[in-house]
Amino acid sequence: MHIDLLIAALWSLSPFGEAKVGIPYGMYQGVNEYLVFVVCFGANVLVFPMMMFFLEYINRHLIKWRFYKKSAVFVGQRAKKGSGKKIQRFGFLGIVLFVMIPLPGTGVYAGSIAAYLFKMKKREAFAANTIGIFFSSVIIWVATLLSMEGGT
Repeated sequence: MHIDLLIAALWSLSPFGEAKVGIPYGMYQGVNEYLVFVVCFGANVLVFPMMMFFLEYINRHLIKWRFYKKSAVFVGQRAKKGSGKKIQRFGFLGIVLFVMIPLPGTGVYAGSIAAYLFKMKKREAFAANTIGIFFSSVIIWVATLLSMEGGT
């Protein structure tokens, strides 16, 4: 059980899954549904400060490399294109709505990048991302609970 909870937390930190994968993984492995929610939500929230540190300090050193710069420009353009109009129009609420949609590419990684690109205040961006993560996690948690009940 401990290893499954750790794996669920790692999925929640991962850009390839976030809590959208961590929560169902942990629940289907038999981890307590409340514990898995809290751990995966918390791990997913930790992504925001890690992304801000990366974007503010590490990014400026890596941008000197041609491959990284091309990749960063591509990701930045995708983030602006995918969420830009909503975020510019709705600001805080735009980030919340964008992050809360439990689909690939709409989580805290993209929300953090968008907040950085649109120069949102860090506290406001953190709050918006955290609220979005919470609602996304609740949606996934409830959907997983319902699917597990339907299968038994």
